Amino acid sequence: MAERVLYGYFRSSAAYRVRIALSLKGLDYRYQPVNLLKGEQRSAEYLAINPHGLVPLLDDGGVRIAQSLAICEYLDEAYPDTPPLLPANPAARARVRSLALAIAADIHPLQNTRVGKYLQTECGKDEEGKAEWIRHWIRVGFDALERQLAESPSRYAAGDEPTLADICLLPQVFSARRFGLDLTPYPNIVRVADELEHLQAFAEAHPSRQPDTM
Repeated sequence: MAERVLYGYFRSSAAYRVRIALSLKGLDYRYQPVNLLKGEQRSAEYLAINPHGLVPLLDDGGVRIAQSLAICEYLDEAYPDTPPLLPANPAARARVRSLALAIAADIHPLQNTRVGKYLQTECGKDEEGKAEWIRHWIRVGFDALERQLAESPSRYAAGDEPTLADICLLPQVFSARRFGLDLTPYPNIVRVADELEHLQAFAEAHPSRQPDTM
């Protein structure tokens, strides 16, 4: 059987999502670290397999897929006999995708490594200025997300089983804590994150448990 390889970085929220998804589905893989701080994502070797120069990248026996949400949906479709990441009901699927995209498309891009570097090198932000920029945009996203979770309370973000929404939520909470955001105003987000942290699949995917953890 062809090898399954995940290219990632321990602290990347997007790579964290895919590690959770693979673990939830019980799919074995080899983890190949790509050190973003050393610029390994811009090496000729890596650009040859992922021209965008970002992580994660999944090589599933020769099928190469970039972008974390695309990878997660591929895993759902390619391995239908494993626990689903999206519910079967169309309305429920749409809600899960909406929550996931609110995090992956609206919050996360404004805090990633290349944006932080640009803020420092081109906009003159120091470390605290960069962190406050990041905290501001997480607050904006979390304000709306908290209201959504309060409107339809459940054990996890979108029901009583973990979904793609949870796969996005926990890494974003990790980032919020890393950048010093006060989570007191977000009791529903914190409650769901606490529930998820007790699940083995989510615990195994934590940045502190990766081979490239620094």
